[in-house]
Amino acid sequence: MSINRTDVLLCCGSGCVSAGSLKVKEKMVEQLAKHGLTDEINIIETGCMGPCDYGPVMMVYPEGVFYKKVTPEDVPELVEEHFVKGRPLHRLMIQEGNKVIANKEDIPFYKKQVKVALENCGYINPEKIEEYIAVGGYEALGVALTEKTPQDAIDVIKNSGLRGRGGGGFPTGLKWQFVHDAEGSPKYVVCNGDEGDPGAFMDRSLLEGDPHRVLEGMMLAGYATGASEGFFYIRAEYPLAIRRIRNAIKQAREYGLIGKNIMGTEFCFDAEVRTGAGAFVCGEETALIKSIEGRRGQPIPKPPFPANRGLRENPTLVNNVETLGNIPTIFRKGAEWFAGMGIETSRGTKVFALTGDVKNTGLVEVPMGITLRELIYDVGGGMADGKKFKAVQLGGPSGGCLTEQHLDCSIDYETLKNLGAMVGSGGVIVMADNNCMVNVAKFFLEFSMEESCGKCTPCRVGLKMMHTILDRICQGKGQEGDVEELERLGETIKQTSLCGLGQTAPNPVLSTLRYFRHEYEEHLEKKSCSTCTCLNLMHFEIDKEKCIGCSLCARKCPVSCITGSREEKFTIAQDPCVKCGNCFEVCPVKAVQKLPGMAELTAVNSSFSSLYE
Repeated sequence: MSINRTDVLLCCGSGCVSAGSLKVKEKMVEQLAKHGLTDEINIIETGCMGPCDYGPVMMVYPEGVFYKKVTPEDVPELVEEHFVKGRPLHRLMIQEGNKVIANKEDIPFYKKQVKVALENCGYINPEKIEEYIAVGGYEALGVALTEKTPQDAIDVIKNSGLRGRGGGGFPTGLKWQFVHDAEGSPKYVVCNGDEGDPGAFMDRSLLEGDPHRVLEGMMLAGYATGASEGFFYIRAEYPLAIRRIRNAIKQAREYGLIGKNIMGTEFCFDAEVRTGAGAFVCGEETALIKSIEGRRGQPIPKPPFPANRGLRENPTLVNNVETLGNIPTIFRKGAEWFAGMGIETSRGTKVFALTGDVKNTGLVEVPMGITLRELIYDVGGGMADGKKFKAVQLGGPSGGCLTEQHLDCSIDYETLKNLGAMVGSGGVIVMADNNCMVNVAKFFLEFSMEESCGKCTPCRVGLKMMHTILDRICQGKGQEGDVEELERLGETIKQTSLCGLGQTAPNPVLSTLRYFRHEYEEHLEKKSCSTCTCLNLMHFEIDKEKCIGCSLCARKCPVSCITGSREEKFTIAQDPCVKCGNCFEVCPVKAVQKLPGMAELTAVNSSFSSLYE
């Protein structure tokens, strides 16, 4: 019988799969067979390892050697050097200056991270229950069922200080208590996997990378609250997550870990998957419940809360993926251990999707209370391509934008809320100084407007009114009083909308008005966008001192608005210019310039105007 001497952990989360990790695996299998190493080296498809910017990534275990951006073309050399000759391939390792970082634990991206919900992601095969059990899986469930009463289990979560990781931050133990105490049977547990924020992939990655953990968390919640059935509500855009959760349920059933009289006790619990059609509003718990029931996903007024009257009019616990992912580890390591991380009002860790203009984009888990500066510069590696930091959007489309002056603030529920942002589900989008904050606010508001279910007037009509004003400002048609009207509408919508989507949708606008008001005033008063993002408030010009008369800009112009010659140099007629940017991209000497403001029409425009008369 052959024994594997080496495991190759290959990231097969959605990000690395899209970057080609499955093709890398095919080539690895081929090359290992070529060298007769098939029985010695085991390739394991894992979930997300975190540093998406480096994908596809792999780690060779037990040495811990970490490789980045591995392509199929790299595999023959990698196998020859590392697995045949025993020499790690330095060119595929992460480098800091002249230093090659061989071991994963020495990579700066990981140094300030503490993995709780993500402790198994990137280390185990998510499609094998045996690997989950080998690292302590279902141990917490066994202890709870045989040694704790449901109330004991609730008290563990209460004492841990865990708050809901879906965005609201409501105390998880208290929510469990409400469902436990509620009258009615049967009771249900719903896992909210309807993650839909732009730039967010935390829940998807956890479902893909460690599905048994989330299932065990759901079962522990079911035991504590008296529920007998669970539903995973996952949006259909996450096919890998759906497949792996279904596989986890199937395997758990085969092992007798789900179903009737689990582990020889009186506890009976079963689970199934329901797919969502991609409506952002179904992330709101009452809308999600309606969708599970086969009805239109629209929120309903609260109270009654789902804890008292939810799915099929019975008591229902709704927790998000990350919340349930924390539960098994809290039971195994203890409430005091979890409460020892973070700060007094925000215990434990939080998973974030770090994206935007930052060097190390990816999935991270850090203790609550870490500062924005540590997250962006220590974990994220700072700004990409030498850009200058301008703002960070926290909490997705319902969150807010913070500035350089907030980099040393603590990431916790209360601090961010007071600053006009929010922890939310964990989306973090870092923006450089080439971003127009008026346009950013418009982008996020447009997302919320399009995702509004339309049930209540403040959200349905109010967001449309705000978007119309923002669009007008970005086109250079802003009017006196627009800023004040945006503030009035935003506050009204926050106070009167039916659900959390509408109540938080104005946040991007209100926070940018709070910290970047000067950009709104620039758009309104000067009819200019200093970042040259808003097309109507910028223009292209050719610097005749730099122009070499090559005519490349004119040849690439789709509307033929550039004229000139090698002797006279070239000129852009502003009136017909569609601002496609082709001229700017192709000019070999950078003579074409992006300039803020609405351009004065050049004399040559008259000849073009006659063509359209």
